[in-house]
Amino acid sequence: MSNPQPLLNKTALITGGSRGIGAAVSLHLASLGAKIVVNYSSNSRAADALVSQIGADKAVAIQADAGNLQDVERLVQETISWEHGNGKIDILIPNAAIGLLTCTLDKTSEEDYDRSMTLNVKGPYFLCQKATPHMPAGSSIILVSTSLTGSTQVTPNYLLYLTTKGAVEQMTRVLAKDLGRKGITVNAIGPGPTATDMFFEGKSEELVKTIASWNPFGRLGTPEEIARAMAWLAGPESTWVNGQIIKVNGGMVV
Repeated sequence: MSNPQPLLNKTALITGGSRGIGAAVSLHLASLGAKIVVNYSSNSRAADALVSQIGADKAVAIQADAGNLQDVERLVQETISWEHGNGKIDILIPNAAIGLLTCTLDKTSEEDYDRSMTLNVKGPYFLCQKATPHMPAGSSIILVSTSLTGSTQVTPNYLLYLTTKGAVEQMTRVLAKDLGRKGITVNAIGPGPTATDMFFEGKSEELVKTIASWNPFGRLGTPEEIARAMAWLAGPESTWVNGQIIKVNGGMVV
């Protein structure tokens, strides 16, 4: 019989953990026994509601700008000091990101570039640096990319976003070699189009239906489906999976 709580006594730190995919993975890992640190940048109401849903003895909300080095250091310290945690980080998911999808080459400002690189690349890079001293052997880092890094049908407005996610994928490969020597696995999930508020923002119903039609299943993915893939990477059944970019998209990009 399989263990219904394979993540019992594990502590998971999830940036951008209060909404969308982050909220789904927070809930799912909690259902598997993990203690959850829900990082958020500004929406305390959503984070507090999620903590209330999970239980205050099993989750805590910590405000921090995931692209700011001082905030990242504080986030890690507050995580390992949390009274209901275990004084360590077993699962690290740098999920917070920004997608500026109006940035073709000619329309990208220096501010756009800096904002995207700061949150999408600098944030995960230094979160890994600050967290790994507190991660024992057997821990997991799960970075977040996108299936579109492997697509041949990308429109020019994805240039900046995919530039950042390409960096995340290379970070995954190199860190897997480095941290594997410490018994820490590093992988990335590349979601396809997923039904989150961020995905729907600025899209007409017609466009959403068109994007869904590109998938062999004729639909969008759900945050819960992405969360289950992350949970597998965080659990005991994937200990020999390291340095991989796993596309979770229903076959839209293969």
